[in-house]
Parts: sequence; structure tokens; C-alpha cells
Amino acid sequence: MGTYLERYAEPAAEARRAMVRLIAAEGALTDPAWRAAFEEVPRHLFVPYYFTGGPGGHERLWCEDPDPVRRERWLRGAYYDGPLATRIRDGELISSSSQPSLMARMLQALQVRYGDAVLEIGAGTGYNAALLCHRLGEERITTVDMEPEITESARAHLAAAGYRPAVVTGDGARGCPERAPFDRIIATCALPFVPYDWAAQCRPDARILAPLSTGLIALRVRDDARHGRIAEGRFLRTSAYFVPLRGSGPAAERRPGALPRRVLENDLFRFMLSLTGRSLDPREALSLWERERRPLRDRFGVTVVGGRQWAWLDDPEGPYVWPLGRRDG
Repeated sequence: MGTYLERYAEPAAEARRAMVRLIAAEGALTDPAWRAAFEEVPRHLFVPYYFTGGPGGHERLWCEDPDPVRRERWLRGAYYDGPLATRIRDGELISSSSQPSLMARMLQALQVRYGDAVLEIGAGTGYNAALLCHRLGEERITTVDMEPEITESARAHLAAAGYRPAVVTGDGARGCPERAPFDRIIATCALPFVPYDWAAQCRPDARILAPLSTGLIALRVRDDARHGRIAEGRFLRTSAYFVPLRGSGPAAERRPGALPRRVLENDLFRFMLSLTGRSLDPREALSLWERERRPLRDRFGVTVVGGRQWAWLDDPEGPYVWPLGRRDG
């Protein structure tokens, strides 16, 4: 680790500054504290290799390639504002380093405060945890992943960058009860529904930010005298595509039926279609979508209470509500 960190320190710093300028110019990095984290945490240290290409074949770029041209491509790609595939198994992507501008938007939307304890679901390369450590201190950060090889490499990357948060191998859908309670939970993997254990491991007024469907749901946790622990909130406007959370169960499969191609290719309609689950057939979903003037993501929300949860449009009390995953499956 130390050899290539030292070897690429100067060109990496220049590439990192350029990446941060780009992200800031796009409006995705407005908080000075988070900007400092992105400027100072070396992303290339967390992606010593990654894969490029598509279904036709993957090319592996790595820091110790004997070809200097390929090494330059590796370093340049490490600071590209895009996701990087870091682990592929049997042709399936199982881990990646997320797009830095999306990470910046998510970290800012997490609304951390000094002293917050944060649980990250999906350790990935460790880069996101390193940014959290830079902002809040390593003793306040816990990151969880089901795959031992992922947590092992994330731990090594973090240590090489000078951070030693708690890196736990376990089912992220179950949270991390031994490190609870948490003030913030952030997931970097896509969910079919919000795991029920998360809210139970939060302090009151905690915030949960997670990819659900193709959006980002921001939930506030509170205690209610009648219903007990409640997590509720709206989606952000931005879209988000992540590797699915392993251990959470499969997402509901939708068959869109004979709908116009222009509709099926519309990202906002597909988002609503995925939330309505088995409650609406595709034509009913299309009718509602058009009647409500093609609503943006932030008109939708999610409520989690007791052993049930539901998605909603505009109002958690209805009239448009659709059940998501139940505790009993």
C-alpha cells in the first residue's frame, strides 16, 4: 500500500483537486467540511484495481501494472466522477466504489452533527467510511458488509489511509446491535424495503438515508406514544442506482405489460412502478402517474412502523399508499 500511495501522491492530489472542483461546480458539494474530506481523502488508495467495460468483457486496471500507460489510465479513472466496479463474481457485480458526486450529495443529505455515531451499510472499498471518519472521527463510525473479503480489503484500505473505524462482517439488513445506538444510518446498496432492525438501533431524531427503488429515501426516526418507534420521510429528487443489499431478500419482480415504449423508458415512471409493488398493475400505475402530472421523486415517501411499512404519494395517510415489505415477509 505504502509504495503506490507514495508513488502517486503528487499526480493523485492534482487529480483529486480537479475532481472536487468538478463536483462543486455541479452543485453537489456545497458544505466546506465535506469538501475538505473529498480534497484530503485519497480515493485511489481505495481502488488499487477496478474493472472497466461491459457485458462483452471486463478490463482490469491496477496500480502495479507494468505498463506505464495503463497505470496512468488507472490513476485517471480513480478520480473520474463515476462508479468503479471493484468486485465481479461469475459476471455479476457484487461491489463497487460509488460515483463521488452522488456520494457527496448523500453525505450532505445525511445532515451529520458533531458527535454523531454513524452506521454505514455496505462497506464497499472503505472510501465512504474514510470520508465519514475525516468528518466525524473514526471512533464514531461503523461499517458493515456481509462478504468477509470485502470487509477485509476495506479494513486494509482504511488503515493505509490512516483510519481505523469499526469494520464488521455481518448482515447489514440486521444493522449492528453491538455498536448501537446510532444517530445516523447510511446505506450504499439498493434496498427492496427498509429493514426493520435499523430504526430500533437508532436514537430518537436519528436520520436514515438509503437507496430504495431508484431513489434515495431520507427517514426521520421518532417515538410516538401510540405507535412506538416510527421512521418516516420523503425521497430526495435525485436518482440513485446501487448494487443490491445481500441478505434483504429479492425485490418484487414487475411485468410492465404492453405499455408505450416512451413510458417504459421514463425513469420517473419506472421509479413509481417499482414502489407500487403488487398493489397496482402497470396500467393502473400509468393512469395514476399521468393523473398526478408525472410526479417527481420528492412527492413520494415511506413510513415504517411496527411490523409494517408503506410507500405513499404526498401524504402518508393516503389516499395513495402501497405496502412494502412486512416483518414476516
